[in-house]
Amino acid sequence: MTHLRALLISLMASLWLTAPVLAQNAAVAFGSVKADPSQPVEVTSDALAVNQVDGSAEFTGDVLIIQGVMRLSADRVLVIYKTDDAGKRGIERLEAIGNVLLVSGADAAEAQRAEYTIDQGTIVLSGNVLLNQNAGSLTSQRMVVNLTTGTASMAGRVKTILNPSSNSGDGN
Repeated sequence: MTHLRALLISLMASLWLTAPVLAQNAAVAFGSVKADPSQPVEVTSDALAVNQVDGSAEFTGDVLIIQGVMRLSADRVLVIYKTDDAGKRGIERLEAIGNVLLVSGADAAEAQRAEYTIDQGTIVLSGNVLLNQNAGSLTSQRMVVNLTTGTASMAGRVKTILNPSSNSGDGN
């Protein structure tokens, strides 16, 4: 009976260590190099439509945004401009929709939507977020990336799979 009990405990422990981890929130590192939101934003796309009335620009078709080490691509990106009290214009935020891919260093995140608030240096990804890193993958419904600190937080049914190391390094 003792052997059976030890076997059951061992089996339960191994299942627990390899089971998917589900949580509501998770904090992770994002990007091996901190980004600088004050750098110029380069946008490449197939088409551009400018709305003079509301001060926006819509880029469509294989949109690629580059800012320093950060790369953001999507099917469509809406650029919302702001005007300060002195009449100086700047980018307030970027709204990316469809096949969103955010890459910084070796880290990459996919989502359905993203909103990049330039002054805050934050990108909020939403809708089936998948974060791929060297150590593995995480999924959630929402991820907030802080480009200046190189960190991110994930929320909304966060899931990852943790695999304990089976190689102890001693050949056994």
